Amino acid sequence: MRILHTSDWHIGRSFHGHPTLDALSGVLDVLVSQVREHAVDVVVIAGDVFDSAAPSAACYPLLSRSLAALADAGARVVVTSGNHDSAARLGFQSALLRPEITVITDPTTVGTPVTFSDRHGPVHFYGIPYLEPAIVRHLWDGVELRSQAQTMAHALDLVRADLAERGGRSVVAAHCFAAGVEATPGVEREIRQGGLDVVPLPAFDGPDYVALGHIHGRQRLSERVRYAGAPLHYSFGEAGKPRGSWLVDLDAEGLASVEWLDLPTPRALVTLRASLDDLLSDERFDEHVEHWVRAEYTDATPQPDPMRRLQARFPWCATVAHVPQASRIDDGEGYARRVRAARDDGEIIDAFLAHVREGEGASDAERDLIREVLDSRRVTEAHS
Repeated sequence: MRILHTSDWHIGRSFHGHPTLDALSGVLDVLVSQVREHAVDVVVIAGDVFDSAAPSAACYPLLSRSLAALADAGARVVVTSGNHDSAARLGFQSALLRPEITVITDPTTVGTPVTFSDRHGPVHFYGIPYLEPAIVRHLWDGVELRSQAQTMAHALDLVRADLAERGGRSVVAAHCFAAGVEATPGVEREIRQGGLDVVPLPAFDGPDYVALGHIHGRQRLSERVRYAGAPLHYSFGEAGKPRGSWLVDLDAEGLASVEWLDLPTPRALVTLRASLDDLLSDERFDEHVEHWVRAEYTDATPQPDPMRRLQARFPWCATVAHVPQASRIDDGEGYARRVRAARDDGEIIDAFLAHVREGEGASDAERDLIREVLDSRRVTEAHS
């Protein structure tokens, strides 16, 4: 049986205020083509289908079209809910979907598989929706569920118990933060590293393959346990990291092979660092005109209206940061001492500018202006 593992579509998510629905639609069209080209039997979508518990109306048609296209390409589809999804909204129409599409959002079904067969026999797909301990602990009496680690361990115990009775091969789809992954800062929201919400890797022992979601970059925790990541880049911290899915083959004995399938990047991400003048004019940046740009300008002082000026050259400039290149030099003489050592008001102002500009005092033009203002003040005081 051939399985495609994808996750974290985040339908409806914006990129620094820019909509991503069209870009995601194009990428999912490629994913559907890959399903057809590689004769995929089952597509597993491991949570965070939507980016919000209350997605906009425009998000639903994209999901409906994509699921239908996967089924039309010849695949069964198994979908689980993630922490960004509303289980109720994602699951309410599951009974109305085509028989090839199964949406799993009810925690009480954990341990009850969806079963498909190939020439080697049955393959059991166990969907585990995102389990928030405080919400689901009342479902299982006598079981302590104070952390996601405990909750996931219990869910996987239910899977192993059921599998022991059924026999055969198995795949688990879950949405959680597993021990050993590297999260992208500022991307995976509501992830708590190093605490009770980290699920130990041994908790996933048993199934032939574990398809995880929650982390936006592909990661291999073991040959059997993997994250596929998101199909789009949703942060500059993800720049350069591949987008795609895992193509998983099961033979008569279990896991036979796993192959990565790349998805296209609609618009590359790049961080450019230079002075604002260089960013606006240097030809070495010409190749990035059509990229998503994070601009970091290194001028000693903040420049006026940098976003508008940068977008005149880089229409897809999404964020601008002032990152002064010079470091403040500690010459052993503090700011107060330099002020006391100043011989006149001009030197006091110069000392202040050097203090707030990371060591850079007044320019020649600024010194001329300062001298003019001070001279004017002295004339006024002399005649008052």
